[in-house]
Amino acid sequence: MTDQRHKAVILLSGGIDSATTAALARERGFLLYAVTFQYGQRHAIETEAAVRVAEVLSVVQHVLQKIDLRAFGGSALTDSIEVPKSGDVSRIDAGIPVTYVPARNTIFLAFALGYAETIGSSDIFIGVNAVDYSGYPDCRPEFIKTFEQLANVGTKAGVEGTRLSIHAPLIAMSKADIIREGHRLGMDFGLTHSCYDPTPKGLACGFCDSCLLRKKGFQQVGIADPTQYARLRNER
Repeated sequence: MTDQRHKAVILLSGGIDSATTAALARERGFLLYAVTFQYGQRHAIETEAAVRVAEVLSVVQHVLQKIDLRAFGGSALTDSIEVPKSGDVSRIDAGIPVTYVPARNTIFLAFALGYAETIGSSDIFIGVNAVDYSGYPDCRPEFIKTFEQLANVGTKAGVEGTRLSIHAPLIAMSKADIIREGHRLGMDFGLTHSCYDPTPKGLACGFCDSCLLRKKGFQQVGIADPTQYARLRNER
């Protein structure tokens, strides 16, 4: 029997947000087609996490796409810029931090859009949220709405009448809300990775913005964080 469920392209980074987004898409009845980007980030641990998440969610196809954003640099994740480590979530800079990768989500969504057209999908899921996030401009509702408009005027599918949708189901959720939702969906967060600057042994640093927001979320929900953190700031 042919599976009549709709296909969805999932941007899967290997973190809590993208894993929960993928699980939500599956719950909504979509067949999952995941894409993970090896974009020249500081480490490959998040890619390995994405592979684990894709396996447990039984994605139909998982594309590991290499693009080297180190050619441009301009970010602590793709250049020789130190990752900020305040150690206190209340001290996270309210501005756009140096961990922002210029145009990253624009680039990722453009690739996902081409993938979606190729496989006949009209749905793309991305795990951005605009509540507990690091001030990135490409995680805001305005960005998602505008990219969806672009998708529908700049593709063969959109021009010929197939409505393309960019789904950001976590956009209005806090990190605690996301963890709570992922827990409801049965997601094993031990498979995920969040740290911007893990140790060579694979331990999360525990002090970067991403680690702080992750730890805060788990504490608020009252669920044990399965992440292995370095015990000291300088533990490598």
